[in-house]
Amino acid sequence: MARSFDELVSEAAAAAVDGWDFSWLDGRATEQRPPWGYQRMIGERLAGVSAALDLQTGGGEVLAGAGQSGGFPRTMVATEAWPPNAARATARLHPLGVAVVSVPERPPLPFADNAFDLITSRHPNEIWWTEIARVLRSGGTYLSQQIGPASMIELTEFFLGPMPGKGAGYAPDVQRAQAVEAGLEVVDVRAERLRAEFFDVGAVVYFLRKVIWTVPGFTVEPHLDRLRELHQRILDDGPFVAHATRVLIEARKP
Repeated sequence: MARSFDELVSEAAAAAVDGWDFSWLDGRATEQRPPWGYQRMIGERLAGVSAALDLQTGGGEVLAGAGQSGGFPRTMVATEAWPPNAARATARLHPLGVAVVSVPERPPLPFADNAFDLITSRHPNEIWWTEIARVLRSGGTYLSQQIGPASMIELTEFFLGPMPGKGAGYAPDVQRAQAVEAGLEVVDVRAERLRAEFFDVGAVVYFLRKVIWTVPGFTVEPHLDRLRELHQRILDDGPFVAHATRVLIEARKP
Protein backbone atom coordinates (compact mmCIF):
# COMPACT_ATOMS: atom_id res chain seq x y z
CA MET A 1 0.00 0.00 0.00
CA ALA A 2 1.27 3.47 -0.89
CA ARG A 3 2.54 5.51 2.05
CA SER A 4 0.55 8.61 2.96
CA PHE A 5 1.58 12.17 2.21
CA ASP A 6 1.90 13.00 5.93
CA GLU A 7 4.07 9.96 6.60
CA LEU A 8 6.42 10.64 3.70
CA VAL A 9 6.82 14.34 4.50
CA SER A 10 7.25 13.95 8.26
CA GLU A 11 9.88 11.24 7.78
CA ALA A 12 11.88 13.39 5.33
CA ALA A 13 11.55 16.51 7.48
CA ALA A 14 13.05 14.66 10.45
CA ALA A 15 15.95 13.04 8.59
CA ALA A 16 19.49 14.27 9.26
CA VAL A 17 20.92 16.24 6.34
CA ASP A 18 24.50 16.92 7.46
CA GLY A 19 27.34 15.56 5.35
CA TRP A 20 27.20 14.93 1.61
CA ASP A 21 25.98 11.34 1.61
CA PHE A 22 22.77 10.78 -0.35
CA SER A 23 22.22 7.13 0.57
CA TRP A 24 18.93 8.11 2.30
CA LEU A 25 17.55 8.51 -1.23
CA ASP A 26 18.45 4.99 -2.37
CA GLY A 27 15.42 3.55 -4.11
CA ARG A 28 13.58 6.87 -3.83
CA ALA A 29 15.45 9.06 -6.31
CA THR A 30 18.06 8.68 -9.04
CA GLU A 31 20.46 11.05 -10.77
CA GLN A 32 22.76 10.40 -13.70
CA ARG A 33 26.47 10.75 -13.02
CA PRO A 34 28.79 12.89 -15.17
CA PRO A 35 30.93 10.80 -17.51
CA TRP A 36 34.31 12.11 -16.36
CA GLY A 37 34.39 10.38 -12.92
CA TYR A 38 35.44 13.29 -10.71
CA GLN A 39 36.38 11.28 -7.61
CA ARG A 40 38.64 9.03 -9.69
CA MET A 41 40.23 12.10 -11.30
CA ILE A 42 41.03 13.55 -7.88
CA GLY A 43 42.60 10.28 -6.76
CA GLU A 44 44.85 10.19 -9.79
CA ARG A 45 45.99 13.79 -9.25
CA LEU A 46 46.63 13.39 -5.51
CA ALA A 47 49.18 10.68 -6.23
CA GLY A 48 51.42 13.17 -8.03
CA VAL A 49 51.56 16.15 -5.64
CA SER A 50 53.13 17.00 -2.29
CA ALA A 51 50.51 19.42 -0.92
CA ALA A 52 46.78 19.51 -1.72
CA LEU A 53 43.68 21.35 -0.54
CA ASP A 54 40.03 20.31 -0.84
CA LEU A 55 37.70 23.30 -0.52
CA GLN A 56 34.15 23.02 0.87
CA THR A 57 34.68 19.33 1.57
CA GLY A 58 31.24 18.78 3.12
CA GLY A 59 31.45 15.70 5.30
CA GLY A 60 34.64 14.60 3.57
CA GLU A 61 32.93 11.76 1.69
CA VAL A 62 34.32 12.52 -1.77
CA LEU A 63 37.86 13.25 -0.58
CA ALA A 64 37.98 10.11 1.57
CA GLY A 65 36.92 8.02 -1.41
CA ALA A 66 39.46 9.70 -3.69
CA GLY A 67 42.29 8.77 -1.34
CA GLN A 68 41.42 5.08 -1.22
CA SER A 69 43.42 4.16 -4.32
CA GLY A 70 46.75 5.95 -3.89
CA GLY A 71 46.51 7.65 -0.51
CA PHE A 72 47.11 11.32 0.23
CA PRO A 73 50.13 13.57 -0.23
CA ARG A 74 52.34 14.52 2.69
CA THR A 75 50.30 17.70 3.23
CA MET A 76 46.54 17.21 2.76
CA VAL A 77 44.08 19.82 4.02
CA ALA A 78 40.31 20.14 3.71
CA THR A 79 38.13 23.14 4.57
CA GLU A 80 34.48 23.35 5.61
CA ALA A 81 32.35 26.25 6.87
CA TRP A 82 29.19 24.55 8.21
CA PRO A 83 29.94 23.24 11.75
CA PRO A 84 27.95 19.94 11.48
CA ASN A 85 29.79 19.09 8.27
CA ALA A 86 33.14 20.17 9.70
CA ALA A 87 32.62 17.80 12.63
CA ARG A 88 31.67 14.96 10.33
CA ALA A 89 34.64 15.63 8.02
CA THR A 90 37.00 15.71 11.00
CA ALA A 91 35.78 12.33 12.22
CA ARG A 92 36.10 10.83 8.74
CA LEU A 93 39.33 12.45 7.51
CA HIS A 94 41.58 12.87 10.55
CA PRO A 95 42.17 9.10 10.83
CA LEU A 96 43.33 9.22 7.20
CA GLY A 97 45.90 11.92 7.94
CA VAL A 98 43.90 14.82 6.50
CA ALA A 99 43.78 18.11 8.45
CA VAL A 100 40.28 19.65 8.48
CA VAL A 101 40.13 23.43 8.92
CA SER A 102 36.89 25.18 9.86
CA VAL A 103 36.75 28.39 7.83
CA PRO A 104 34.39 31.37 7.55
CA GLU A 105 31.81 31.55 4.78
CA ARG A 106 33.78 34.34 3.10
CA PRO A 107 37.43 34.72 1.99
CA PRO A 108 40.30 35.02 2.65
CA LEU A 109 41.46 31.44 3.02
CA PRO A 110 43.66 30.91 6.12
CA PHE A 111 46.68 29.77 4.12
CA ALA A 112 49.89 31.38 2.94
CA ASP A 113 50.58 32.27 -0.68
CA ASN A 114 51.85 29.49 -2.94
CA ALA A 115 50.95 26.74 -0.45
CA PHE A 116 49.41 23.97 -2.59
CA ASP A 117 50.17 22.04 -5.78
CA LEU A 118 46.54 20.93 -6.21
CA ILE A 119 43.23 22.45 -5.13
CA THR A 120 39.99 20.52 -5.58
CA SER A 121 36.35 21.30 -4.84
CA ARG A 122 33.15 19.38 -5.58
CA HIS A 123 29.98 21.46 -5.87
CA PRO A 124 31.29 24.65 -4.24
CA ASN A 125 28.65 27.23 -3.31
CA GLU A 126 30.97 29.99 -4.45
CA ILE A 127 34.30 29.93 -6.27
CA TRP A 128 36.89 32.26 -4.79
CA TRP A 129 39.07 32.51 -7.87
CA THR A 130 41.42 35.17 -6.54
CA GLU A 131 42.08 33.19 -3.37
CA ILE A 132 42.54 29.97 -5.33
CA ALA A 133 45.14 31.67 -7.51
CA ARG A 134 46.87 33.11 -4.45
CA VAL A 135 47.34 29.84 -2.56
CA LEU A 136 48.26 27.76 -5.63
CA ARG A 137 51.94 27.30 -6.37
CA SER A 138 53.28 28.12 -9.82
CA GLY A 139 52.38 25.23 -12.09
CA GLY A 140 49.66 24.12 -9.65
CA THR A 141 46.18 23.03 -10.68
CA TYR A 142 42.61 23.77 -9.61
CA LEU A 143 40.25 20.90 -10.51
CA SER A 144 36.57 21.29 -9.68
CA GLN A 145 33.20 19.77 -10.47
CA GLN A 146 30.74 22.62 -10.11
CA ILE A 147 26.99 23.07 -10.17
CA GLY A 148 26.06 24.44 -13.58
CA PRO A 149 23.43 26.99 -14.62
CA ALA A 150 19.74 26.19 -14.15
CA SER A 151 20.52 23.03 -12.20
CA MET A 152 17.31 21.36 -11.01
CA ILE A 153 15.38 24.28 -12.47
CA GLU A 154 12.23 22.14 -12.71
CA LEU A 155 12.16 21.76 -8.92
CA THR A 156 12.97 25.41 -8.30
CA GLU A 157 10.22 26.66 -10.60
CA PHE A 158 7.66 24.19 -9.27
CA PHE A 159 7.91 25.89 -5.89
CA LEU A 160 8.97 29.45 -6.75
CA GLY A 161 7.62 30.09 -10.25
CA PRO A 162 9.63 31.16 -13.31
CA MET A 163 13.32 31.80 -12.59
CA PRO A 164 14.92 32.99 -15.84
CA GLY A 165 18.66 33.21 -15.64
CA LYS A 166 18.95 31.03 -12.51
CA GLY A 167 22.58 30.21 -11.90
CA ALA A 168 23.82 32.15 -14.93
CA GLY A 169 27.00 32.99 -13.02
CA TYR A 170 27.93 29.31 -13.04
CA ALA A 171 27.85 29.01 -16.84
CA PRO A 172 31.07 27.58 -18.30
CA ASP A 173 31.99 30.75 -20.19
CA VAL A 174 31.50 32.88 -17.06
CA GLN A 175 33.65 30.56 -14.95
CA ARG A 176 36.33 30.52 -17.64
CA ALA A 177 36.41 34.32 -17.74
CA GLN A 178 36.65 34.59 -13.94
CA ALA A 179 39.49 32.08 -13.80
CA VAL A 180 41.42 33.97 -16.47
CA GLU A 181 40.79 37.29 -14.71
CA ALA A 182 42.33 35.79 -11.55
CA GLY A 183 45.48 34.96 -13.52
CA LEU A 184 44.89 31.27 -14.22
CA GLU A 185 45.12 29.37 -17.50
CA VAL A 186 42.02 27.30 -18.23
CA VAL A 187 43.06 23.83 -19.37
CA ASP A 188 39.68 22.09 -19.65
CA VAL A 189 35.97 22.92 -19.37
CA ARG A 190 33.17 20.40 -19.84
CA ALA A 191 29.43 20.58 -19.15
CA GLU A 192 26.69 17.97 -18.80
CA ARG A 193 22.91 18.00 -18.28
CA LEU A 194 21.86 14.96 -16.25
CA ARG A 195 18.45 13.43 -15.68
CA ALA A 196 17.14 13.09 -12.11
CA GLU A 197 13.95 11.35 -10.99
CA PHE A 198 12.11 11.60 -7.66
CA PHE A 199 9.80 8.68 -6.87
CA ASP A 200 7.98 10.16 -3.84
CA VAL A 201 7.39 13.53 -2.22
CA GLY A 202 9.57 12.61 0.76
CA ALA A 203 12.57 12.31 -1.55
CA VAL A 204 11.91 15.85 -2.79
CA VAL A 205 11.63 17.21 0.76
CA TYR A 206 14.89 15.55 1.78
CA PHE A 207 16.69 16.80 -1.33
CA LEU A 208 15.51 20.39 -0.86
CA ARG A 209 16.57 20.37 2.80
CA LYS A 210 20.01 19.09 1.87
CA VAL A 211 20.73 20.92 -1.39
CA ILE A 212 19.71 24.27 0.02
CA TRP A 213 20.31 26.41 -3.07
CA THR A 214 17.61 24.62 -5.07
CA VAL A 215 14.77 26.38 -3.21
CA PRO A 216 16.53 28.85 -0.90
CA GLY A 217 15.19 28.84 2.63
CA PHE A 218 13.01 25.79 2.01
CA THR A 219 10.98 24.44 4.93
CA VAL A 220 7.93 22.21 4.78
CA GLU A 221 5.18 24.36 6.30
CA PRO A 222 5.13 27.28 3.82
CA HIS A 223 5.12 24.82 0.90
CA LEU A 224 2.53 22.30 2.08
CA ASP A 225 0.05 23.08 -0.68
CA ARG A 226 2.62 22.64 -3.44
CA LEU A 227 3.98 19.50 -1.77
CA ARG A 228 0.48 18.01 -1.76
CA GLU A 229 0.15 18.83 -5.44
CA LEU A 230 3.51 17.23 -6.11
CA HIS A 231 2.55 14.11 -4.15
CA GLN A 232 -0.59 13.69 -6.21
CA ARG A 233 1.27 14.38 -9.44
CA ILE A 234 3.77 11.60 -8.69
CA LEU A 235 0.93 9.19 -7.83
CA ASP A 236 -0.87 10.03 -11.08
CA ASP A 237 1.98 10.46 -13.54
CA GLY A 238 5.04 8.75 -12.09
CA PRO A 239 8.40 10.19 -11.01
CA PHE A 240 9.02 13.93 -10.98
CA VAL A 241 11.79 14.57 -13.51
CA ALA A 242 14.38 17.33 -13.19
CA HIS A 243 17.83 17.90 -14.65
CA ALA A 244 21.07 18.59 -12.84
CA THR A 245 23.80 20.51 -14.63
CA ARG A 246 27.48 19.96 -13.90
CA VAL A 247 30.60 21.78 -15.07
CA LEU A 248 34.10 20.34 -14.84
CA ILE A 249 36.79 22.98 -14.91
CA GLU A 250 40.56 22.61 -14.71
CA ALA A 251 42.76 25.67 -14.44
CA ARG A 252 46.51 26.02 -14.00
CA LYS A 253 48.61 28.72 -12.37
CA PRO A 254 51.36 29.76 -14.78
